[in-house]
Amino acid sequence: MKAILQRVLSASVTVEKEVVSSIGKGVLVFAAVGPGDTEKEAQALAAKVLKLKLWDDDTGGRWRKSVVNIGGEVLCVSQFTLLASTKKGNKPDFHGAMGGEEAKRLYEYFFQKVQQGYVADKVKNGVFQAMMEVALVNDGPVTLELSAGQNPVPIPTETPAPTAEPSQ
Repeated sequence: MKAILQRVLSASVTVEKEVVSSIGKGVLVFAAVGPGDTEKEAQALAAKVLKLKLWDDDTGGRWRKSVVNIGGEVLCVSQFTLLASTKKGNKPDFHGAMGGEEAKRLYEYFFQKVQQGYVADKVKNGVFQAMMEVALVNDGPVTLELSAGQNPVPIPTETPAPTAEPSQ
């Protein structure tokens, strides 16, 4: 799984001209599920979202408080486009994102784990697979990329020359 986390002063999601979720101070999380992701990755990412220290403490100590520590809110938004590949051509390739019902199930599991790890009514959600308008007031700005699970397969830089065996 992959997520983009933004520290915000406020954020909201609108679908078909209706605000479906909004938060005040806290974090906006864009999350994507990839092939091979499991509940283990979803749970790890949910825990990371809640534990990341993004705010200063009262004595000026930098990066000391999490969204939980400050009593902030969390807005989760599904966004499969985070897993797009743009390596070839000018059209994004979305084969790196999991599709269909399994993606929805794992995203919802991630959302539930964020709710269960905090105060449920402080954790809001977008609408899976909807065309959403996401508005935010970034705080800092602070924007981080998080991932859990599948690491990209390294691309070899050189192709080894084939070895020829002597003919007998």
